[in-house]
Amino acid sequence: MDQMTNPMDKLHGYYFEDLEVGMHDVYAKTITDADIVVFAGISGDTNPVHLNHEFAAGTMFEGRIAHGMLSAGFISTVIGTKLPGPGCIYVGQTLKFKAPVRVGDTVAAHCTVTDLMPEKKFIKLSTQCMVGDKVVIDGEATIMVPSRVK
Repeated sequence: MDQMTNPMDKLHGYYFEDLEVGMHDVYAKTITDADIVVFAGISGDTNPVHLNHEFAAGTMFEGRIAHGMLSAGFISTVIGTKLPGPGCIYVGQTLKFKAPVRVGDTVAAHCTVTDLMPEKKFIKLSTQCMVGDKVVIDGEATIMVPSRVK
């Protein structure tokens, strides 16, 4: 190994200088009953619309739905592991929940670079979670991205 190479660089995602408007990445996962139960336990959100079949059947959703923030967490997966990836820091996120997600749905979180702010080394991303062709969450993220220039 080259003595000048930092082994931690292999773990690093994109640097600010590597990013361009239009870059895109995605993460997808099929929601299971276990995902909902574990998320409820971790978050403390035990709203019966997520956990109780009988209660949820009497709501406007006519059945159990996943926590919106469970699906929104997949946006964080893209940002923290793919685009821009390890080393970046979340600064802000807007979310609009447009449709429910149910057990068995595959949620695909899409993130696209929409703006570069060189003065702060921030980027903006459009963020969407989709089930098939339906947008279930729409939003925008602001991310601080490490720079090669110190």
